[in-house]
Amino acid sequence: MNILESYRKRPYPLYFISKLSDADMENSETVVWIEFAIECKYLDKTIGINMINEYKEIGKLIQFMISNPEKFGSKKILKK
Repeated sequence: MNILESYRKRPYPLYFISKLSDADMENSETVVWIEFAIECKYLDKTIGINMINEYKEIGKLIQFMISNPEKFGSKKILKK
C-alpha cells in the first residue's frame, strides 16, 4: 500500500521518498515477524528462510527507488 501511495505522490519527491521509507520499514517488520514465526515453530524453517530472502530482495528494490526517485517519475531533489 505504501508503494502505491508513494507512486501516486511521485510528483512530490520528498513525499515519494517518505512513503517509500514507510514501505521499507513495513518490509523490515515483516521479516521480524517471519523470524518470530520460525522460532515459535508456526512456520517451517526452510519456507521461512526463503520468505526472508524474498523480503530482503524487496528491501533492495525499495532502497533503489529511494536512492533514484527520478527513475520512477519523481522530480529530482535539488540539494543546496
